[in-house]
Amino acid sequence: MSTTDKRQALILIPTGGDLPLASPTEVPSLPVGFFLVELAGILERFEDTHEFTLVTPDGQVPIMDLNGIALAYHAVDELGPMMQATRAAQAGDDFDVDTYRAQFASLVERRERELKTLERHLGRLRLTPALPATDREAALMHDTLAARLAALPERTFASAREIIERHRNPEDSFDLGEFDFIHAPGGHAPMVSFRDDPWLGELLHVAREREVVLSLICHAPVILTSTQFRVDAHGESYRVEDNAFSGITVSTVPQAAERMAEDYGYLHQPTPGETRLTYYIDEALEQAGIHNLHKPNPASVEVHPSPSVGLLSTNGPQGIDALAESVARKIAAVTA
Repeated sequence: MSTTDKRQALILIPTGGDLPLASPTEVPSLPVGFFLVELAGILERFEDTHEFTLVTPDGQVPIMDLNGIALAYHAVDELGPMMQATRAAQAGDDFDVDTYRAQFASLVERRERELKTLERHLGRLRLTPALPATDREAALMHDTLAARLAALPERTFASAREIIERHRNPEDSFDLGEFDFIHAPGGHAPMVSFRDDPWLGELLHVAREREVVLSLICHAPVILTSTQFRVDAHGESYRVEDNAFSGITVSTVPQAAERMAEDYGYLHQPTPGETRLTYYIDEALEQAGIHNLHKPNPASVEVHPSPSVGLLSTNGPQGIDALAESVARKIAAVTA
């Protein structure tokens, strides 16, 4: 299957699109994509040792979220205090972007390194537009970054269905069992692209059966709702009666943290009334029999293992470096 001497990893990226809102009624949805740091952190950690197979649920080119390039997210384990510091630095009418970038030069450097990593591996991407509450410095980058991403060579993304069909084809050397790990980044895109999808469910079940390490961050664990379903040999979906993923605990975005994004973060809409999503990941997972790890401090770093299904999860960009190291250790243990 491999064209190199490298090991294999599957990168499962939510396509993204329009995230429905319950309110305000004047804004029915918001454009969302995946977060840069939650993908580039894995690509950078494993690019010297692994060949990446790029997958989106539908085989379409994924959308990167402009909101995910806000500098605070690149502070990783210092996300909490850095979020406060960057907001304070952007407050007021005298905001100067050059002064701001100089103040947070190390974060600018990490972001640029991650953008170059993304360019090497993903090629041409779409970018969400700025929203009313988008980080001020990130909003100023939109046009330049969109042009930069649009100028890259186009890459091919397989669909989840294509991956399963290739795995099942006896004449194809492709084998999901040859992958060391599957990683899926967050941002709000998984809420659009990952929920209740039978082909994604089949992919995760086969990966578990073949002892492939699963790595999920931020909103990506909503993909576990898809494990309620599988796809038979005729391409027909069916509900799983004895779901191996049911009953596990994962680390993902709790409703309390989502409310902060709705009330004060980039989801917030400057209209009368509240900004509210149509559903919350922890509730959707609970309905599927999957529990969210309780964390008194949502900004703290904790990679939570779910050994029965070979899953590692963490609830936001602050955990990406720790997650990458946990994946590396897990692979080493499995392949030893």
